[in-house]
Amino acid sequence: MARTRKPRKKRSWWLYLLAVIALAGMVAWAWNWWVMRSFAPDTLLYPEQGAAVSDRQGEVSFPAVRAIGGQFVYLHASQGAEGQDSRFGSSMRSAQQAGLKVGAIHTFDPCIQADGQSANFVTMVPREGELLPPAIALEETADDCPERVSDAAVESELMTFINQVEMHTGKPAILKVSERFERTYRISAQLERGLWLTRDRAQPSYAGRPWLLWSANDGLVTEASDEPLEWVVVQP
Repeated sequence: MARTRKPRKKRSWWLYLLAVIALAGMVAWAWNWWVMRSFAPDTLLYPEQGAAVSDRQGEVSFPAVRAIGGQFVYLHASQGAEGQDSRFGSSMRSAQQAGLKVGAIHTFDPCIQADGQSANFVTMVPREGELLPPAIALEETADDCPERVSDAAVESELMTFINQVEMHTGKPAILKVSERFERTYRISAQLERGLWLTRDRAQPSYAGRPWLLWSANDGLVTEASDEPLEWVVVQP
Protein backbone atom coordinates (compact mmCIF):
# COMPACT_ATOMS: atom_id res chain seq x y z
CA MET A 1 0.00 0.00 0.00
CA ALA A 2 1.39 3.41 -0.95
CA ARG A 3 2.12 5.76 1.90
CA THR A 4 -0.17 8.74 2.20
CA ARG A 5 1.75 11.99 1.98
CA LYS A 6 1.06 14.62 4.60
CA PRO A 7 -0.61 17.69 3.18
CA ARG A 8 1.75 20.56 2.42
CA LYS A 9 -0.72 23.26 3.38
CA LYS A 10 0.14 23.04 7.08
CA ARG A 11 3.87 23.29 6.38
CA SER A 12 3.34 26.22 4.00
CA TRP A 13 1.23 28.02 6.60
CA TRP A 14 4.02 27.78 9.19
CA LEU A 15 6.62 28.97 6.71
CA TYR A 16 4.41 31.91 5.84
CA LEU A 17 3.98 32.78 9.52
CA LEU A 18 7.74 32.63 10.15
CA ALA A 19 8.35 34.86 7.14
CA VAL A 20 5.83 37.41 8.42
CA ILE A 21 7.43 37.41 11.89
CA ALA A 22 10.89 37.86 10.39
CA LEU A 23 9.70 40.70 8.18
CA ALA A 24 7.96 42.40 11.11
CA GLY A 25 11.17 42.15 13.13
CA MET A 26 13.20 43.70 10.32
CA VAL A 27 10.68 46.53 9.91
CA ALA A 28 10.70 47.21 13.68
CA TRP A 29 14.49 47.25 13.76
CA ALA A 30 14.70 49.59 10.76
CA TRP A 31 12.05 51.90 12.22
CA ASN A 32 13.84 52.06 15.60
CA TRP A 33 17.19 52.69 13.87
CA TRP A 34 15.71 55.54 11.86
CA VAL A 35 13.98 57.12 14.86
CA MET A 36 17.10 56.90 17.04
CA ARG A 37 19.14 58.77 14.44
CA SER A 38 17.31 61.94 15.43
CA PHE A 39 15.83 61.18 18.86
CA ALA A 40 16.38 63.65 21.68
CA PRO A 41 14.13 64.07 24.74
CA ASP A 42 11.64 66.93 24.69
CA THR A 43 13.26 70.18 25.82
CA LEU A 44 10.05 71.10 27.65
CA LEU A 45 10.66 68.09 29.92
CA TYR A 46 14.45 68.35 29.96
CA PRO A 47 15.51 71.96 29.31
CA GLU A 48 19.23 71.33 29.88
CA GLN A 49 20.80 69.06 27.27
CA GLY A 50 24.27 68.39 25.92
CA ALA A 51 26.68 65.75 24.64
CA ALA A 52 29.43 63.39 25.74
CA VAL A 53 32.35 63.48 23.31
CA SER A 54 35.29 61.12 22.84
CA ASP A 55 37.81 60.47 20.10
CA ARG A 56 35.16 58.18 18.59
CA GLN A 57 33.49 61.26 17.13
CA GLY A 58 36.68 62.60 15.53
CA GLU A 59 36.54 66.32 14.85
CA VAL A 60 33.54 67.96 16.54
CA SER A 61 32.16 71.41 15.77
CA PHE A 62 31.26 72.77 19.18
CA PRO A 63 29.45 75.83 17.75
CA ALA A 64 27.25 73.30 15.93
CA VAL A 65 26.62 71.43 19.20
CA ARG A 66 25.53 74.76 20.66
CA ALA A 67 23.35 75.49 17.61
CA ILE A 68 21.40 72.21 17.92
CA GLY A 69 20.54 72.93 21.55
CA GLY A 70 23.56 71.72 23.51
CA GLN A 71 24.41 73.69 26.63
CA PHE A 72 27.28 71.54 27.88
CA VAL A 73 29.71 68.85 26.81
CA TYR A 74 31.51 66.18 28.78
CA LEU A 75 34.85 65.32 27.16
CA HIS A 76 36.61 62.01 27.66
CA ALA A 77 39.99 62.92 29.12
CA SER A 78 41.67 59.80 30.46
CA GLN A 79 41.32 56.05 30.86
CA GLY A 80 43.02 53.84 33.40
CA ALA A 81 46.63 54.76 34.20
CA GLU A 82 47.84 55.52 30.67
CA GLY A 83 44.98 56.18 28.26
CA GLN A 84 44.61 59.82 27.24
CA ASP A 85 42.49 61.64 24.69
CA SER A 86 44.90 63.79 22.73
CA ARG A 87 42.09 66.15 21.71
CA PHE A 88 40.98 66.93 25.27
CA GLY A 89 42.86 70.22 25.73
CA SER A 90 41.96 71.70 22.36
CA SER A 91 38.36 70.44 22.60
CA MET A 92 37.97 72.01 26.04
CA ARG A 93 39.10 75.39 24.76
CA SER A 94 36.96 75.18 21.62
CA ALA A 95 33.88 74.16 23.59
CA GLN A 96 34.32 76.98 26.09
CA GLN A 97 34.78 79.49 23.27
CA ALA A 98 31.50 78.22 21.78
CA GLY A 99 29.73 79.07 25.05
CA LEU A 100 29.38 75.50 26.31
CA LYS A 101 29.94 74.37 29.88
CA VAL A 102 32.62 71.66 29.95
CA GLY A 103 33.28 68.63 32.12
CA ALA A 104 35.86 65.83 32.01
CA ILE A 105 35.33 62.06 32.02
CA HIS A 106 37.75 59.43 33.28
CA THR A 107 37.10 55.78 32.41
CA PHE A 108 37.91 53.73 35.50
CA ASP A 109 39.89 50.51 35.07
CA PRO A 110 38.87 47.97 37.75
CA CYS A 111 41.99 45.91 37.10
CA ILE A 112 44.53 48.43 38.42
CA GLN A 113 45.07 50.55 41.50
CA ALA A 114 43.75 54.06 41.95
CA ASP A 115 47.02 56.00 42.28
CA GLY A 116 48.12 55.56 38.66
CA GLN A 117 44.64 56.41 37.41
CA SER A 118 44.33 59.58 39.44
CA ALA A 119 47.81 60.68 38.34
CA ASN A 120 46.71 60.21 34.74
CA PHE A 121 43.53 62.23 35.32
CA VAL A 122 45.39 65.06 37.07
CA THR A 123 47.85 65.24 34.19
CA MET A 124 45.02 65.76 31.70
CA VAL A 125 42.46 67.83 33.59
CA PRO A 126 43.40 71.25 35.00
CA ARG A 127 42.22 72.46 38.38
CA GLU A 128 39.82 74.97 36.86
CA GLY A 129 36.87 76.36 38.75
CA GLU A 130 34.72 76.75 35.65
CA LEU A 131 34.74 73.05 34.81
CA LEU A 132 31.68 70.94 35.59
CA PRO A 133 31.98 68.22 38.25
CA PRO A 134 34.19 65.36 37.02
CA ALA A 135 32.51 62.21 35.74
CA ILE A 136 33.88 58.71 36.33
CA ALA A 137 32.78 56.15 33.76
CA LEU A 138 32.23 52.75 35.38
CA GLU A 139 31.75 50.42 32.44
CA GLU A 140 33.72 47.18 32.69
CA THR A 141 33.89 44.82 35.65
CA ALA A 142 36.91 42.91 36.95
CA ASP A 143 35.76 39.71 35.26
CA ASP A 144 38.21 40.21 32.39
CA CYS A 145 41.23 41.29 34.44
CA PRO A 146 44.48 39.36 33.80
CA GLU A 147 44.62 38.51 37.51
CA ARG A 148 41.69 38.03 39.85
CA VAL A 149 40.49 41.21 41.56
CA SER A 150 37.91 40.86 44.31
CA ASP A 151 34.76 42.96 44.46
CA ALA A 152 36.00 44.47 47.72
CA ALA A 153 39.27 45.52 46.06
CA VAL A 154 37.45 47.16 43.13
CA GLU A 155 35.21 49.09 45.49
CA SER A 156 38.13 50.14 47.68
CA GLU A 157 40.25 51.39 44.78
CA LEU A 158 37.26 53.18 43.29
CA MET A 159 36.62 55.02 46.55
CA THR A 160 40.30 55.99 46.74
CA PHE A 161 40.19 57.24 43.17
CA ILE A 162 37.03 59.26 43.81
CA ASN A 163 38.62 60.92 46.83
CA GLN A 164 41.74 61.80 44.86
CA VAL A 165 39.78 63.24 41.93
CA GLU A 166 37.53 65.26 44.21
CA MET A 167 40.54 66.63 46.07
CA HIS A 168 42.03 67.76 42.75
CA THR A 169 38.87 69.31 41.31
CA GLY A 170 37.24 70.53 44.51
CA LYS A 171 33.90 69.12 43.34
CA PRO A 172 31.93 65.92 44.03
CA ALA A 173 32.26 63.38 41.25
CA ILE A 174 29.43 62.04 39.12
CA LEU A 175 29.33 58.27 38.58
CA LYS A 176 28.57 57.26 34.97
CA VAL A 177 27.49 53.72 35.77
CA SER A 178 26.78 51.06 33.16
CA GLU A 179 24.04 48.54 33.83
CA ARG A 180 26.64 45.75 33.90
CA PHE A 181 28.80 47.50 36.51
CA GLU A 182 25.77 48.29 38.66
CA ARG A 183 24.49 44.73 38.47
CA THR A 184 27.88 43.40 39.64
CA TYR A 185 28.79 45.86 42.40
CA ARG A 186 25.53 47.64 43.35
CA ILE A 187 27.65 50.75 43.65
CA SER A 188 24.72 53.18 43.57
CA ALA A 189 23.52 51.98 46.95
CA GLN A 190 26.98 52.35 48.48
CA LEU A 191 28.15 55.75 47.26
CA GLU A 192 26.19 58.95 47.67
CA ARG A 193 27.18 60.59 44.42
CA GLY A 194 25.17 61.89 41.50
CA LEU A 195 24.41 59.19 38.94
CA TRP A 196 24.76 59.28 35.19
CA LEU A 197 22.84 56.39 33.62
CA THR A 198 22.56 55.20 30.05
CA ARG A 199 19.67 53.78 28.07
CA ASP A 200 18.54 54.69 24.58
CA ARG A 201 15.15 56.41 24.48
CA ALA A 202 13.68 54.87 27.68
CA GLN A 203 14.46 56.39 31.05
CA PRO A 204 16.88 54.13 32.97
CA SER A 205 15.95 52.75 36.38
CA TYR A 206 18.59 50.07 36.93
CA ALA A 207 20.36 52.00 39.71
CA GLY A 208 17.41 51.90 42.06
CA ARG A 209 17.47 55.64 42.76
CA PRO A 210 17.06 58.85 40.72
CA TRP A 211 19.69 59.82 38.16
CA LEU A 212 21.28 63.22 37.64
CA LEU A 213 22.34 62.74 34.00
CA TRP A 214 20.85 60.44 31.38
CA SER A 215 22.48 59.41 28.10
CA ALA A 216 19.26 59.16 26.13
CA ASN A 217 20.73 58.45 22.71
CA ASP A 218 24.14 56.96 21.97
CA GLY A 219 23.78 57.55 18.22
CA LEU A 220 22.37 61.02 17.55
CA VAL A 221 23.18 62.02 13.98
CA THR A 222 23.92 65.74 13.70
CA GLU A 223 25.88 68.21 11.62
CA ALA A 224 28.24 68.68 14.58
CA SER A 225 30.38 65.65 13.71
CA ASP A 226 30.79 62.94 11.11
CA GLU A 227 30.09 60.26 13.71
CA PRO A 228 26.95 60.18 15.92
CA LEU A 229 26.96 61.96 19.28
CA GLU A 230 26.06 60.61 22.71
CA TRP A 231 23.22 62.93 23.73
CA VAL A 232 22.74 63.66 27.41
CA VAL A 233 20.05 65.39 29.47
CA VAL A 234 19.98 66.72 33.02
CA GLN A 235 17.32 65.83 35.54
CA PRO A 236 15.20 69.00 35.89
